[in-house]
Amino acid sequence: MFISNTEKEKQEMLEAIGVKSIEDLFGDIDSGLLADKINLPAALTEGELSAEVKKKAALNKGLINFAGAGIYEHFIPAAVNAISSRGEFLTAYTPYQAEASQGTLQAIYEYQSCICALFDMDVSNASHYDGATALAEACGAAARIKNKNKILLSSALNPEYKQVLDTYFKAGEAVKFEQVPLKGGTLDESALKELLASGEYAAFVLSNPNFYGCLEEAQNISDIVHGAGALLIAQVNPISLGVLQTPGSYGADFAVAEGQCLGNAMNFGGPTLGIFTCKKEYVRYVPGRICGMAKDAAGKRAFVLTLQAREQHIRRERASSNICSNQALCALNAAIYLTLMGPLGMREVAEANIENAHILKDMLCADGKYKLKFDRPFFNEFVLECPAAAGKIIKAAAKKGFLAGYDLGRVDKNLKNCLLICATETKTRKDLEDFASLMRGI
Repeated sequence: MFISNTEKEKQEMLEAIGVKSIEDLFGDIDSGLLADKINLPAALTEGELSAEVKKKAALNKGLINFAGAGIYEHFIPAAVNAISSRGEFLTAYTPYQAEASQGTLQAIYEYQSCICALFDMDVSNASHYDGATALAEACGAAARIKNKNKILLSSALNPEYKQVLDTYFKAGEAVKFEQVPLKGGTLDESALKELLASGEYAAFVLSNPNFYGCLEEAQNISDIVHGAGALLIAQVNPISLGVLQTPGSYGADFAVAEGQCLGNAMNFGGPTLGIFTCKKEYVRYVPGRICGMAKDAAGKRAFVLTLQAREQHIRRERASSNICSNQALCALNAAIYLTLMGPLGMREVAEANIENAHILKDMLCADGKYKLKFDRPFFNEFVLECPAAAGKIIKAAAKKGFLAGYDLGRVDKNLKNCLLICATETKTRKDLEDFASLMRGI
């Protein structure tokens, strides 16, 4: 109990709960997990604490990072955090109080506008917790629209996204997921066509670039899906949209993404940013917040939350989901980043990612010791087949100051000798050469 309660008050609370003691309250917890005392060191002064933290921080050894797999290292302009820290955006008021939170509401509106432009989609909400939950919400919406409880997934969807989908739909909506096999690292389109012919599926989830970095034939897949009467949900890398086809251009009904790469640090995996977009006709199926622009009594521009009947806090029985919040700061960073970069800047960043990844691939495969696993076009990451277990190579590289990639043996035992390697615009030519040299020596 974390507040100052008297013994009498504690006993009254225990009686109301229906237990006799604190020990009974925690009776279901294994005794080995309970501690009678927490042995904390003596309190430090602020100066002593600051010195101790600096001492601990000095022990960190930063690795030159060549891992991606869903969270990516990108350059963040200093202006992003400088602008997002301004008082106009750090309001303590909830967006539901429009008269007191115009700064927050405008930031949401600008974010939505930027995302719609980048994705070439009609509608964006104010964001979700992360890319996986945004995808789950899109799947739920598609199932309701089509009144069907089966959805197809690409086998090359991020495995952690698959886990979130399974968790999301264990209770409540009984949506079932089936996977479409791959052919050489990309989707087997003939298998997709055959499965969709049954008419049982509400939607297909396309991952492009897919988890292995490979690029899919998005327009072909869209034609197959819509030809079968199903919806297309596109899961994409936002940075790639600087050069690749947008989801809107190939007719995606929903498009979702992890937005961490847009002006947000990796932060050891979170907080991140779930991007959710859709066609206009599905706007009433959109979960979470949407900010709109209106006029006040004086005729001045004003920002408000709109279509709130979809949310959990009002008319709950008609809510689209139990999502009723958004990653406001991460979304703000994304809006600032996109505004600073503009269309030309996004294209340049995407091209730099492509160039670095392909240069590194050529360096690593030059002597035949390592091989490209999938001979397919790729964006900023690729699968490298290694002469030894990927986990061992990662450990050896870490000792030399490099994070060599993601061990695909963690998700597929048939790929235990394969590394998923990523090279973004943050890598210099020297970084690429040093890493290639190190890998040749392992």
